[in-house]
Amino acid sequence: MAAAAREHPIRRRIYELLEPGSGDRAARAVDLVLISLVLVNVVAVILESLPSFENGYAPLFLAVEIVSVALFTLEYALRLWSAPEHGPLSDLHPWRARLRFALKPQTLIDLLAIAPFYLSLFIAGDLRAFLVLRLLRFFKLARYSPGIASLAEAVYNERRALLASAVILMGTVLIAASLMNIVEGEAQPDKFGTIPAAMYWAAITLTTVGYGDVVPVTAAGRLLAALTAFVGWIMLALPVGIVASAFAREIHRRDFVVTWNMVARVPLFTGLDANEISEIIRHLRSRSCEPGEIVARRGEPAESMYLIAEGEVEIELPDQRVVLGPGQFFGEIAAIRKSERSATVRALDNAKLLVLDAADLHHLMDRSPRMAERIREVAEERVGPEALGAKGDIASEELKPERKETDWRATQE
Repeated sequence: MAAAAREHPIRRRIYELLEPGSGDRAARAVDLVLISLVLVNVVAVILESLPSFENGYAPLFLAVEIVSVALFTLEYALRLWSAPEHGPLSDLHPWRARLRFALKPQTLIDLLAIAPFYLSLFIAGDLRAFLVLRLLRFFKLARYSPGIASLAEAVYNERRALLASAVILMGTVLIAASLMNIVEGEAQPDKFGTIPAAMYWAAITLTTVGYGDVVPVTAAGRLLAALTAFVGWIMLALPVGIVASAFAREIHRRDFVVTWNMVARVPLFTGLDANEISEIIRHLRSRSCEPGEIVARRGEPAESMYLIAEGEVEIELPDQRVVLGPGQFFGEIAAIRKSERSATVRALDNAKLLVLDAADLHHLMDRSPRMAERIREVAEERVGPEALGAKGDIASEELKPERKETDWRATQE
């Protein structure tokens, strides 16, 4: 990654500007502009559907569309061009990296956001269809929304359970349709005479929609319909419960979007490959802290280590106060030892922290000897190999006497 940055500094800088969560002011400004542009487009599409607005503000809507398409096209082109800087793709040939990047779901949404405008130039059709397609730009917000990202992560994590639910639901549809074909086939051959015809009724009944256009007329058919509706009520609760519980767990883990680039910048993970960093991301929680909020308190159990993505924190040692900033981390030695905190850590401003629980830290170290070696190397550099078995937190031991500093900025000079 470092070599790539030296070889292509402009491309690297563009990638950092476009990647959500990069952290600097320019990147945040780009994110704000793109989010605002998406919201303006959605409002414009909605208002344009009203005849009074369409007739009175047609030039304004056209100007918004042209400017938006120009900026979204530029964004799409720059994202593709800077794709080789994306960590998981950095080892591929640039063109292969761009192809892989172009096939990612979020990049496909970026393409669909500009496609309606260009299609309308070459295809003569119902303009209302292109108007609806423009609303796909709303889904560009998923890149910047921790809630949507958490929902997608929850669905992906529970994909096997959801697939099993879908298989069970499909089997239930087939059984209900077959039984209704037997019970109602003679009474209503046009509606239940075949299993495929009866499957429409079964699907509508099991999903509790109940249009009422196809209903049984015999006593046995009505009894079967009631049982099918009851089973459908239970069946629908299964996937809903799976997604709801997974989403609740995920949303409490992520206060903001955790990106690959954000994690790769942490010095602790320097040298790890894409697969190892991706594994780390799956275990990280995110935590946003207000100015003055206590992150960790002296004497409490050390249940996790912290990595600073944005902002600064202050470690309150007995004889001094130490300020740590973006890219630095604390608490990993206490997490390894499963000991108590020996200092209080407080946020100095609006800080974004990446939290790795002690159990997950040990799990990652067990699964990846390379990662374990890297973490132990950093720990030994800070406190010495003989101190790793002692009690106490990194807060009081990570800074050797000859290296104690009152501000993390001094280390950057």
